[in-house]
Amino acid sequence: MGTGSYLPAQVLTNYDLEKIVDTSDQWIRERTGIEKRHIAAEGENTCDLAEQAARNAIAAAGRETKDIDLIVVATTTPDQVFPSTACLLQSRLDIHGCAAFDVQAVCTGFIYAMGVADNFIRTGNARCALVIGAETFSRILNWEDRTTCVLFGDGAGAVVLEASDEPGVLSTHLHADGDYASLLQVPVGVSTGYDKMRESAAFVEMRGAEVFKMAVNTLGRIVDETLEKNGLDKSDIDWLIPHQANTRIIRATAKKLRMSMDRVVVTVGEHGNTSAASVPLALDVAVRDGRIKRGETLLMEAFGGGFTWGSVLAKY
Repeated sequence: MGTGSYLPAQVLTNYDLEKIVDTSDQWIRERTGIEKRHIAAEGENTCDLAEQAARNAIAAAGRETKDIDLIVVATTTPDQVFPSTACLLQSRLDIHGCAAFDVQAVCTGFIYAMGVADNFIRTGNARCALVIGAETFSRILNWEDRTTCVLFGDGAGAVVLEASDEPGVLSTHLHADGDYASLLQVPVGVSTGYDKMRESAAFVEMRGAEVFKMAVNTLGRIVDETLEKNGLDKSDIDWLIPHQANTRIIRATAKKLRMSMDRVVVTVGEHGNTSAASVPLALDVAVRDGRIKRGETLLMEAFGGGFTWGSVLAKY
């Protein structure tokens, strides 16, 4: 029914990064396509970003907060161990009583959250769902590790889903394989290293080459699965809205669809990889600038740590 997004005001360019880590604008652009990213200010938290995106989506949908009866927040960087960011957001929005919870699937988080909300609506357990991807990923980066700190940024994106006789979400496809966890991870957590977390040693670790290969192969398979499930040809997809991790991965997925890059929403250059926020951020950008129009068929897909991967096929 509506989309929304929010980006922190602080911008960190590749040239800024040259001053703090051994890298260059050319190196980052050639390997990732990223030119800049937004970084949350001190005291600006994931719930702050989520709230702004949520309010923008609710307004775009022509709804009020009292209409919302389900809140699902996808995040890897919650404000607190508990309560969930969704519950904190629920209070901010002055919504009371409905189910509110977080989903954690890293970069695939928004796709997972859409799948959960879609099933709530299909089974009659919700009528108007607020689905958000929000991250302050900069908080878990080692700013001395040039292989990871150049990739990520902060932001939030949101959508409002509503029960309808007209199909909107056509299908969702969610997968995971924990055997590959060590290729992309933050290796400590509450039960395995809380003392290290307090010492700020909980940073993203990534084996980039292996992750790249897995992402390209896996996203190719999810495209085939989604089309086959819906009896569609590649030419039936109007827009590809991929996870914004790397332009090379995005181009490989577009090639799989035999789709011109003119029909692919690419925001990674401006935002970097915002993890669970990247797909809804890109969706909102393309809706608001008029590229995506009502009635068009959208394929949203993502791949993230876990490994997790998935897709959403929808009519806007």
